[in-house]
Amino acid sequence: MHLYYDPLDKACKSRIGAIEQGSDVTFHICNKEGGEDCFSAEACFFVFFRDGEIGEEFPMERVENGFALTLKFNTVGLWFYHFRLVGCKDEFGNFPTRFLGLGGMRKGEISDTPRSWQLTVFHENYTTPEWFKGGVMYQIFPDRFYKKGDYPVADGKILRTDWGGMPIYQPNHYGKVLNNDFFGGNLSGITAKLDYLQALNVSVIYLNPIFEAYSNHRYDTGDYTKIDSLLGTQSDFEVLIREAEKRGIRIILDGVFNHTGDDSRYFNKYGRYQDELGAHQSPNSKYSDWYRFICFPDLYESWWGIDTLPAINERSESYQEFLFGKNGVLKHWLRCGIAGFRLDVADELPDFFLQKLRIAVKEENPQAMIIGEVWEDASNKIAYDERRQYLWGNELDSVMNYPLKNAIINFLLTRNSTQLRETIAMLIDHYPTQTLNGLMNILGTHDTVRILTVLGGKECRTKDEMAQTVLSREERLKAIRMMKTAIFLQFTLPGTPCIYYGDEIGMEGYQDPFCRRCFDWQQTEPELTDLYKQLGKLRLHVFRDVFSNGTYSEIFADKHCIVYKREFQEKRLYCFVNESAERYRVRINGNFRELLTQTDFCDELEILAYSFGILQEIK
Repeated sequence: MHLYYDPLDKACKSRIGAIEQGSDVTFHICNKEGGEDCFSAEACFFVFFRDGEIGEEFPMERVENGFALTLKFNTVGLWFYHFRLVGCKDEFGNFPTRFLGLGGMRKGEISDTPRSWQLTVFHENYTTPEWFKGGVMYQIFPDRFYKKGDYPVADGKILRTDWGGMPIYQPNHYGKVLNNDFFGGNLSGITAKLDYLQALNVSVIYLNPIFEAYSNHRYDTGDYTKIDSLLGTQSDFEVLIREAEKRGIRIILDGVFNHTGDDSRYFNKYGRYQDELGAHQSPNSKYSDWYRFICFPDLYESWWGIDTLPAINERSESYQEFLFGKNGVLKHWLRCGIAGFRLDVADELPDFFLQKLRIAVKEENPQAMIIGEVWEDASNKIAYDERRQYLWGNELDSVMNYPLKNAIINFLLTRNSTQLRETIAMLIDHYPTQTLNGLMNILGTHDTVRILTVLGGKECRTKDEMAQTVLSREERLKAIRMMKTAIFLQFTLPGTPCIYYGDEIGMEGYQDPFCRRCFDWQQTEPELTDLYKQLGKLRLHVFRDVFSNGTYSEIFADKHCIVYKREFQEKRLYCFVNESAERYRVRINGNFRELLTQTDFCDELEILAYSFGILQEIK
């Protein structure tokens, strides 16, 4: 017999992806014709082990078309498994023990050294907010989006009057970049542009930090309980929440809970908060145990050694009460009407802390969203020598989908779909469906080079070069073509797309601060804007159930072209992408209508060169 196993095929694994605690799963090694890497076998053993433990073996039952075994998984966590084959005849006529383990695209490969598949088991009753899925997210860096009104008084800050000018990027005479120049984007400005965002079919806005802080990025929190005065007042914030809600738009805030600013009421290194005794000022401060001093007062733990960002001691009971308590920071802002938090540097927040955070948030609003900043596969991430529990069902609802972002970019720059297809397979195989459909699908953020600049391919070594370099018209047109494909993938693959402000008008920019420049309200790029609107409408208003709860399956793929199906109940959408100069013909059965792009269809789908599109199956 020829052996075949793919965990994304229900013929092989009865439950696709991560499973709920207490679930039964049937594993089935099937007969499959052909395949030069396949071997016959007389017996098969299922080898599995819990993360960090010694493995166990179970004999699999021989069935009509292979071997099968059903197991119940009662313990939450990560499990790993492969298959031990006995009686595999090799090319020399010998019968060594061989292993069927993880291979490319999650298909099994037979070898002498086993590579195990992963099975994630999450807590029973794990749910994530349905309202988030199937929607469209929009990220705003508040100081740079839109300014309405005049500056208030701002001590020690540089107030710019040249909207759109180059942010200060050179260090001062002490060798530090202070990030203390402000262009004046504010909450009232965001409110004024809500109709614009509604026209983009945005359903949720993610705001970079808005709490009182010294810097323009505001990741150096000064006071968690106050809106930064340069952004507006509490009343301005309430108006934003209220007006956004009228348009079906919710607001998510950036939660920066791993560190504060040194210029904060809690640390108060410079004594700016005269009504507060900060931890830097006295060991008797009520905030002293919030921080870890190595040698008081000037040597202390900080985020990545940046002394303006003293790190929080998350085990401090008073800090936990400050955040999680009945009248704590989290519940206060939830009561103001926000829809959840994006957690900055989630890797730095211990599991026990994230678990307490989830309890506090869900007590106040079970439908509030909790998104973690994680740059890798969040299901098996190891941080500080510990396997993290982000997706076990008692911490996060979602994470930022950096693996997909990187895979999309790789596909477009190399015209090789391998990494993209394997990343999609990994996400489906490892993540709970509840998380998968709510992943924050990004192409760029405030921490990365703008997507159009990445696809333009111009590399710069110095910040001066970054400040001066822009794409030529020819380079820009080529990058826009690729970006449209990237947007299509971002919007149609599992997850919820997040538009980084200005991407819809083709803003360029290298790394921070060049990716954080002011939104240019005079610039237009209709090809991009129109595509965002079209795809947003399909997601939010026409096929929301398909994109919020639908399945993904690959229909056809080679190096340059992918055809995949998004399906929910009786609704079926066929999506295709071709990154080559060749035409493809792919046979799919049924009656169809075109939703996004012009293509030829008569028994076969003819995919034009460098194209993408969606077909809807009509019953």
